[in-house]
Amino acid sequence: MQLFVNLPVKDLERSKKFFGELGFTLFGMAEGMASVVISQETQVMLLSEPTFASYIDKDIADAARGTEAILVLGMENPAQVDALVDKALASGATPAGVEQEDGVRYQRGFADLDGHHWEALCLARPAS
Repeated sequence: MQLFVNLPVKDLERSKKFFGELGFTLFGMAEGMASVVISQETQVMLLSEPTFASYIDKDIADAARGTEAILVLGMENPAQVDALVDKALASGATPAGVEQEDGVRYQRGFADLDGHHWEALCLARPAS
């Protein structure tokens, strides 16, 4: 099974550049949308607001004013968490959420250019 998360964005080209700078592979699906490849089974679809609106019958939520979802990326180690979040912040993201470091998890977050809340998370693995 695959998961496709769809996010509305105000400026598709700007968002594609942002996620490309974070090291993600992107590809275009159709006019008004692009796919950010998270893994073979997971993609985040960036849809221009007019394209996103064509799929819904409600208003588009303003991610800059409220949080509807938190997108969490599982990382292998804390250094990967720091590298991703630091790249995001350097590329125009803003800090989001509450940093966690409790021996079980290491987690930091950012809001992307449209205000969507992302977290990078590394869970401690028990010794074998």
